[in-house]
Amino acid sequence: MKAKPLEVRRVYRLVACAAGLPDVQAEVEANHDDNRWWPMSISDPRVRMLAAGWSTRVSYRMVETYARVIASADTRGFDTLVAATDTELASLVRSIGLPQARIDYLRSLAELFRGWEKEGTDPTAVSADCDALVVDFASRVRGASFKVAQCALLTARGYHCGIVPVDSGMVTKLAPALGITLPSGAVAHERMRHVLEAAVHVQSAEFRSLVTDNDYQVTIPEGVEPTWWVHLVLIYFKRLYLNGPAPQLCRRRPVCSKVVYCAHRARGA
Repeated sequence: MKAKPLEVRRVYRLVACAAGLPDVQAEVEANHDDNRWWPMSISDPRVRMLAAGWSTRVSYRMVETYARVIASADTRGFDTLVAATDTELASLVRSIGLPQARIDYLRSLAELFRGWEKEGTDPTAVSADCDALVVDFASRVRGASFKVAQCALLTARGYHCGIVPVDSGMVTKLAPALGITLPSGAVAHERMRHVLEAAVHVQSAEFRSLVTDNDYQVTIPEGVEPTWWVHLVLIYFKRLYLNGPAPQLCRRRPVCSKVVYCAHRARGA
């Protein structure tokens, strides 16, 4: 299903408002070029895909602990991790919890890689069908879902590959704020991803102008759509303003285009 013109306009309008918020900008700048959750300093795409799965159910306050676990995993190398015993792996991930779920994710991820190798599938290839890869990943990796698959493919292919990953809060908090109706179940993450990616594709130049106009200190390569930047703006707006929700937020969203600090809020409407 294609994104509706009204959905595209609302996504742009919200991003334009959110991008100008100083606290959102600070978080985006801190996480854009080298994300704390999915660092590109990791050279092996397999370990980056592992990190995407192991980041689930880890709170923001535990990001440094999680980062140490991923750095340790990267030092050991993917093949060494696969050869490790469950006891050794449990010791590695114990500090971020859910050891058995994370071990199962690693084991089935390794199985997926073996299957892709036999099938001649390269998830990092420019010509790869990302939609098909997301569905395949979600169906074959234990503990994965559409949202984990999106993140895994994003990290494998690089921040600027065109994928806009969608977490649960973007489905339950952001979509209602945009007036976007999503289907029930896990497929909602895919529908929301398609809407956001379509919005950036349709108004790529306008989104890039927001980066410049707000003087964002981030690096976006020439010739790519700013999907990664849009993802971060929305994810941090959701975290800082919608999870609460914040008192600055207008209760007439998405009808009110001001979003925050509007006259409706001042009048207590």
